[in-house]
Amino acid sequence: MLHVSGTQLVRDDDTPVRLRGVGLGGWMNMENFITGHPANESSMRDAVRSVLGDDRAELFFDRLLTSFFTEQDAALLAGMGMNCVRIPVNYRHWESDDRPLELDPRGFRHLDRVIDLLGEHGVYSVIDLHALPGSQNQHWHSDNPTHMAGFWQHRHFQDRAVHLWEVIADHYRDHPWVAGYNPVNEPGDVSGKAIGPFYDRLVKAIRAADPHHILFLDGNTYSTDFSIFREVYENTVFVLHDYALAGFAHGGPYPGYTRGKWCDRGELEHTFAERSRFQRETGTPLWVGEFGPVYTGKPDMDAQRYQILRDQLEIYDGQDVGWSLWTYKDVGLQGLVHAAGPYLDRFGDFMAKKQRLGVDRWGSTMEESADVLAPLHELISSEFPGWDPYPWGARYQADDLIRHILLAQALLPEYAGLFGGLGDDDLVELADSFLLERCVRRQPLLDLLSGNLQG
Repeated sequence: MLHVSGTQLVRDDDTPVRLRGVGLGGWMNMENFITGHPANESSMRDAVRSVLGDDRAELFFDRLLTSFFTEQDAALLAGMGMNCVRIPVNYRHWESDDRPLELDPRGFRHLDRVIDLLGEHGVYSVIDLHALPGSQNQHWHSDNPTHMAGFWQHRHFQDRAVHLWEVIADHYRDHPWVAGYNPVNEPGDVSGKAIGPFYDRLVKAIRAADPHHILFLDGNTYSTDFSIFREVYENTVFVLHDYALAGFAHGGPYPGYTRGKWCDRGELEHTFAERSRFQRETGTPLWVGEFGPVYTGKPDMDAQRYQILRDQLEIYDGQDVGWSLWTYKDVGLQGLVHAAGPYLDRFGDFMAKKQRLGVDRWGSTMEESADVLAPLHELISSEFPGWDPYPWGARYQADDLIRHILLAQALLPEYAGLFGGLGDDDLVELADSFLLERCVRRQPLLDLLSGNLQG
């Protein structure tokens, strides 16, 4: 097993290991921009279930989990030189909200399969709880249908998260290819007062169930604020996320200005130094749990996005930093590979409508529906000039509430309706569109990463 030794991760024989790989986003925690649906995962599943019924919905989603990652995917990543996959999971695979604290062991079925597949190829897994009961942050990727992070306000939700981690840690306590546990992805505790005591409690509970595996702990405010930690826990990596402003869907030229802020290689280095200050001051390992640009389909712009990634990787290489690129597989926005075939044929027009409306925050340029929303933004700016809501300010908050929640939820019946009239074989074909052999490979990205990992 791996463990922390000073600023490094090492094996039992003290051989240092720098974990470098990808996140398996959209698999056991589905996200709207990754698999093409609107809104949050549980709302989408409910809508699809209303069309297909319980049994046939289960057929589709289980087949999707099976096809999304197979032995061929593990072989591809290992062949590129990767030695780590960060695996986001949703608590709902184990626990239902109407039966809290009753855990279903079937939740381990696909996770066990993929962790074992990766281990057979010499690749470690980091288990990342991406969606916690009550939602630990304000956005869709914690399966949040609102903009409120109720997790930090209700002890009940925290009790359930601790209980789930006790079970997960006990289940994997002896697994040598589990690098460790990332128990809270991108927490967003508005007060900053609940998260520190919760981490103290959670660390103690996980250590009691599994004293050996590494803990990968995210800072507050989406893994950017580490002032909330009251102690440096043993055998722990404090995980930072390092998205470049110019790499977002609304990013400008690189080098150049994005929303009035300059971004170039020097700014990337400065931002990383600021975000990693806590790790340097505490002498703990440096690991970037998420980073990576969004691609546009425009050759000139994407060439600049590849340069952002190349610059970030060179910065990390120069400082012996481990990393996990977001994300491995999707429907064409950011993945190393993306689905094709029947799924894109059926949902392509719908996804184009989503793009036109800008209802996926991760794929939004912030300019969609400008003729409709510009007056609202101007009204907020003029009437409430001092309003600066957590976490990212007034403009982002207004877009989140109107486009990424209200309009996204209004699209749910339309998405679910596209499953109408499909037979079982059709559902299987849709899910199998995510098999690696049926996917399109983003070859410039694969070549860039392979060159870095094997160079």
